Amino acid sequence: MPLLAEFVGTFLLILLGNGVVANHSLTGSKGQNSGWIVITAGWGVAVAVGVYASGHISGGHINPAVTLAFAATGLFSWASVPGYIVAQLAGAFAGALTVHLTYSGHYRKTEDPTAILGTFATIPALREPVRNFVTEVIGTAALVFGVLAILAPANAVMPAQGPLLVGLLVFGIGMSLGGPTGYAINPARDLGPRIAHALLRIPHKGGSDWGYAWIPVVAPLVGGVVGAALFSLSGFSTA
Repeated sequence: MPLLAEFVGTFLLILLGNGVVANHSLTGSKGQNSGWIVITAGWGVAVAVGVYASGHISGGHINPAVTLAFAATGLFSWASVPGYIVAQLAGAFAGALTVHLTYSGHYRKTEDPTAILGTFATIPALREPVRNFVTEVIGTAALVFGVLAILAPANAVMPAQGPLLVGLLVFGIGMSLGGPTGYAINPARDLGPRIAHALLRIPHKGGSDWGYAWIPVVAPLVGGVVGAALFSLSGFSTA
């Protein structure tokens, strides 16, 4: 059941998150060119819904960076890490396929390959690998530190409030730190849909940008561990 919950939670994350990007980016959509605030708000809602759907069963990680960070700091069993990550990647892949199904007519009308790729995976605003890597580390560290802070016992957050607050955190990260790279902050969120992009037959889609793809996978894994370690060292967990 926990693995199914992670699959479903990540599926909903991508369905709603990549869905809002498709609504913004694809030709002829009613939400075309709706803007960055709509995208970041949509992703915040997507995270909240994904965690609500899975949190009571699996903990609602829906993100390999969170799973790895929790394991590295003793909050999660290492034995469960591989299964969680596979379930998250599968859920993300299925979510991307469903977004494509929903917007299939608009994909056929869209001639910009960058716009199409952006509905699946992240694309940096400026292609500077070192800075892109650092940006993703910072964003994911902020995510994991923030999640742990929200859930700290001293804050006495009720179970029904936690996912909403995590969604607001992701909304804030997108508004504040998302500009340089599109804030993947989640390896499954980027890799699963990028694989779907590579496999789907979409007119004008172009390449899947595998040369960049390692950054939104590796950097969030590093950033998640950094964020969890900083939270542990800060002493806030016992405040």
